[in-house]
Amino acid sequence: MANSIDVYRTELTPVDFLKRNACVLPDKVAVVHGGRRYTYRQFEQRANRLASALRRSGLRRHDRVAFLCPNIPAMLEAHYGVPMAGGVLVAINIRLSTDEIGYILKHSGATFVFVDAELENLIKPLDLSGLKVVRVDDTGAAGDPYEDFLGMGSPAPVDSWIEDEEEMLAINYTSGTTGRPKGVMYSHRGAYVNAIGEILETAMTWDTHYLWTLPMFHCNGWCFTWAVTAVGGTHHCLRKVDPAVIWDALDQAGITHYNGAPTVQIGVVNHPKAHRLDRQVTVTVAGAPPSPTLLGKLKELNFRPVHVYGLTETYGPHTVCEWHAEWDALPPEEQARLAARQGQGYANFDLVRIVDGNMNDVPRDGETLGEVVMRGNNVMLGYFEQPDATAEAFRGGWFHSGDIGVWHPDGYIELRDRKKDIIISGGENISTIEVEQCVARHPAVMECAVVAIPDEKWGERPKAFVTLKPGQNATEREIIDFCKQHIAHFKAPAAVAFGDLPKTSTGKVQKFVLREKEWKGQAKRIN
Repeated sequence: MANSIDVYRTELTPVDFLKRNACVLPDKVAVVHGGRRYTYRQFEQRANRLASALRRSGLRRHDRVAFLCPNIPAMLEAHYGVPMAGGVLVAINIRLSTDEIGYILKHSGATFVFVDAELENLIKPLDLSGLKVVRVDDTGAAGDPYEDFLGMGSPAPVDSWIEDEEEMLAINYTSGTTGRPKGVMYSHRGAYVNAIGEILETAMTWDTHYLWTLPMFHCNGWCFTWAVTAVGGTHHCLRKVDPAVIWDALDQAGITHYNGAPTVQIGVVNHPKAHRLDRQVTVTVAGAPPSPTLLGKLKELNFRPVHVYGLTETYGPHTVCEWHAEWDALPPEEQARLAARQGQGYANFDLVRIVDGNMNDVPRDGETLGEVVMRGNNVMLGYFEQPDATAEAFRGGWFHSGDIGVWHPDGYIELRDRKKDIIISGGENISTIEVEQCVARHPAVMECAVVAIPDEKWGERPKAFVTLKPGQNATEREIIDFCKQHIAHFKAPAAVAFGDLPKTSTGKVQKFVLREKEWKGQAKRIN
């Protein structure tokens, strides 16, 4: 029986996309980074070297390997070399503070950490005993510690240690409502299926030129790290997101696709270099709901916006606002309004539901609020070493997103608010509780509440409402600067107001009162 099973089944893993195209398209350019070019043959050989060097340096099956790097070739190679070696990739947000990075390294139990030279100062204060640290100078030349590490390995493929496609491939840390991030576990199967979904929904083909504006540390680049390779496309790496550089790439490098949160898209469409493109470019928008105004502007410039929605727990995008041909006849404003909805599950994913507190579907009337729930191949394995949190997220046999929305008569969903106190600022998750705890550490602060406020550039930013201790004084600037000393700068409040907090009779702060005041005049309580 075992032999017959082997004939019609192999375990799904996205690393096989690279192995296939190294054979089929060996001389095609796979990776572009400044003046560097790597063909698919070279790309695979570098990933093989990383895999064998990791094993020769002591990596054991399912050991965690952390990468703290921007969107450079080393980060892309990690998405293949680490799982090829049998390890689990932990791609860390480069915008986090030293304390937050230290927590992730410790919680994940990482045995290796590869760190970009520009980010090395973030880990220097940490206790790195028991960790093998490799600096990445991003030169691609001998003498670069990362290149020397690759030199320890062999360009030949390593023997696969994968026994089951549902083994862990990666852990992606996301901010939780308790402040400390949770480790979201991805499987080889889930990443493979999501990569195929990205190909289907963004219409990528062998002539795709994908620009890496989206961080690879976010949900493994929404699995585009594997999807672009699957179609034999070309990865264009980008150390930093700069709208001017993006426009240069659009005009000179033949870019066909890029992804990003609304704040990235806003920077692109409003840049002095912005102009209507000669050929259509597909841009996938997620991280926060895009405004109809932004979607309309993208279309004016000949971008094809693909509006998707998901969470770290769903490998990134899970739903898409699939376009209907009949919408073409509608006024532009109405087209943009329809396109701003979150839609429904990808072609190869399960449909999502909006449910009430008893897990019953809410009416599809576009008005009744409920929680968005998902299930299927593109839901995480669970939270790493947090079984209670996993059980809570999976109650009733569905993943609970914590996002509140409505269900329209045409089956599409639309977000309206957030159940969890999470602020999404420029595509980054910020826990209000984490910010509150930081503000509360200030010696003059007695009490604090943090809510999201609308922001034209970032979509949302945190605002702190502070009650000071009797006889104490503090300014807005002092509170903000204090926070920036203890948490990542992007998490610090953008504004601070002082006074008494609205409370219930039992003493619970009424955040909704604060939120309503800040969002007055806005159609939605999410931006």
